[in-house]
Amino acid sequence: MSHEPRVTVEDIEMSVEALDVQKAADIFKEHGCLVVRGLMAPYIKAIHQDIEAAAAESLSLLDEAEQIVEGWRTPNGTLFIPAPSGYTRDKQIMVLAVNYQTSAAFFQSAFDGTAADIVETILGPSVEIYGNGQCLYKEPVGGHPKHLHQDSAYFEHRYQGPVGILNYVVDTDLVNGALHVVPGSHKLGQLKHIDTFSHLGLADDEWPWESALPISGNAGDSIFFNVKTVHGSKQNMSDKPRPVFINRYRRTDDYVVIGGTTTTNRAASEKRSAEAKKAKKEASDRGLMLRGFRPFDA
Repeated sequence: MSHEPRVTVEDIEMSVEALDVQKAADIFKEHGCLVVRGLMAPYIKAIHQDIEAAAAESLSLLDEAEQIVEGWRTPNGTLFIPAPSGYTRDKQIMVLAVNYQTSAAFFQSAFDGTAADIVETILGPSVEIYGNGQCLYKEPVGGHPKHLHQDSAYFEHRYQGPVGILNYVVDTDLVNGALHVVPGSHKLGQLKHIDTFSHLGLADDEWPWESALPISGNAGDSIFFNVKTVHGSKQNMSDKPRPVFINRYRRTDDYVVIGGTTTTNRAASEKRSAEAKKAKKEASDRGLMLRGFRPFDA
């Protein structure tokens, strides 16, 4: 996969002030990605405050971090990974412990009415929230890159899989780590991933950065992407942090059949996938309802 993307940002973007929900859903279904400018602007100030408070808290707890398969986890739940050479310390933040249980503003953003309208048009009338919200945090002056990858490498679903919405908390460009997407890549199915510095990713020789479309944006801009859309981001070379937060949604009947964070634990999950596909969705795997109604299933 070495060609440059033919789709431009203008082909996949809309403004929240002039939003056509059906057109937005059509763009998403065709390209596997959609940019809505200004969608999360009402929540940014409060979420940004919570994110920086969590970052300071996490750094204060770094000495208490326990080593896990993915890196190191502090007592508050923040994931650290190895820092690049020459960094001020040997570990840096990757996944920050800000979620629906710790940030009211983050939780409120998950139920945004316009976002819900788009997601419902994509997924259908019965939609649940998937996960607890996620905050990815690139520290300044070399904050970690995230290789091009599909989220389905981490959580492959039985049916359509989640719609993710990545939201910029600060103005974001090629200097501080803009998201790159490969429009149309969701139609390629599940791709083989390898182990990388930032966990599962696609091989550089098959998926170079030139094959992806960078999306610069302002704080409050949102990028919707299919669970199989190839995406990633380069290092943050600015002097300030570059955080984003992600809300995810799925059909109420959908569930994970293969999961993992490394090739080893994903391969083990793949061996169990046949049984997982035969199983019914467990009640414990239900998310909060965004739209619709969940009938009782005995």
